[in-house]
Amino acid sequence: MGKITVPAVRDRKVRNGSDRLVMVTAYDAPGARTATEAGVDVVLVGDSVAMVVLGYDDTLQVTIDDMAHHTAAVARAKPDALIVGDLPWLSYHITIAETVQNAARLVRAGAQSVKLEGGKKRLPMVEAIIDSEIPVMGHLGLTPQSMHVMGGFKVQAKQSEAALALVEEAKALQHAGCFALVLEGVPDQVARMVTDALDIPTIGIGAGPHCDGQVLVYHDLLGIEDRVTPKFVRRYADVKGVSVEAMAAFAADVRSGAFPSDDESYHLAAAEAEALALYG
Repeated sequence: MGKITVPAVRDRKVRNGSDRLVMVTAYDAPGARTATEAGVDVVLVGDSVAMVVLGYDDTLQVTIDDMAHHTAAVARAKPDALIVGDLPWLSYHITIAETVQNAARLVRAGAQSVKLEGGKKRLPMVEAIIDSEIPVMGHLGLTPQSMHVMGGFKVQAKQSEAALALVEEAKALQHAGCFALVLEGVPDQVARMVTDALDIPTIGIGAGPHCDGQVLVYHDLLGIEDRVTPKFVRRYADVKGVSVEAMAAFAADVRSGAFPSDDESYHLAAAEAEALALYG
């Protein structure tokens, strides 16, 4: 497949005959290698690491230090997929200078682009990052970093006025220079409107089938995380179930003495064993 680049992703519009984009989150080198071998186009080092890896209840607890750490781990695997680093909450909400510095930290860690949430009020930050030669992916609809303002994880743009406003926000992000846009938690008709209105690709998560691509969280699609089951998640494996079964079998073998076997143990050469036996 070869290395996926920002211009290659920007050109992936279904209406122009392109294949749909496949984006998956990853937070470490094994995850990045798995994504590459599966033919994934884009790896998002998402702030969802807060919940599925670090044990927090929401994404607001993760820091730019956390994100740089996990981005570097993904980058060391040298995946063919484009690496997008997620800018966490409060890393692009204060000053433009701090925003650019934080975006640069993710690029230095190995990201080829960054993602941030929000529309028109984030335009100065988007433009400043792009002016610094760092590509930006936008994110509209249900924006988890705004969960308290939204009253929780709720579907957005359910009214016609809000839907039209979302289209305008998307156009503004495109005009600012975003190369792609994540649409999360919006009705499928609204996602279709946004996708039709833009020349850059949309990548949906809980936004129906009409986007130019789809993204799921690594731990959700593999069934590693099974505590929460959003409507839009399709599980393609039961990795947690298989893992629990395997670990339980290991525990049973240890307790019974069946592990390790003679073949799984190291042995002295016969002469050395005889010499030691003299001291027994």
